[in-house]
Amino acid sequence: MRTVIQRVVSATASVNGEVISSIGRGLCILVGISREDTEKDIDYLVKKILNIRFFEDDSEKRWNKNIVEKDYEILCLSQITLYHKLKGNKLDFHQAMPPQSSKDFYHKFLQELRNQYKSERVKGKFMFLFIKIRKLRYNKFKINFRKSVVNLF
Repeated sequence: MRTVIQRVVSATASVNGEVISSIGRGLCILVGISREDTEKDIDYLVKKILNIRFFEDDSEKRWNKNIVEKDYEILCLSQITLYHKLKGNKLDFHQAMPPQSSKDFYHKFLQELRNQYKSERVKGKFMFLFIKIRKLRYNKFKINFRKSVVNLF
């Protein structure tokens, strides 16, 4: 699994001008699923998302509180493009899990997030349509996960 995680003041996902999901302060997470991903990857990623200290505490000390402690929201969106390769000038998505399998896997991931956090605070959509995402980020911060490897940007 690969993710791009951004702290947001708010985030809205829409298709053809219709809002399909939105959150207030929290995390906007793009999720890519590969053919090799397993439920162990779900467990690892959910644990990291809920426990990494992305946020400041009450005295504004950075990186001191996790999303659970802050009671913020999570917006997850499936993103096949996280598993792309360039073949010349053409994008290739053969590393990504096939659509129906990835849909089922993605829903397991969302359900595990909801089970370990607060169901009403976790929102998500699985779509192969063009989604427009409007994010109001704070402090240009983004973290990318690739299975059990973490890259900070």
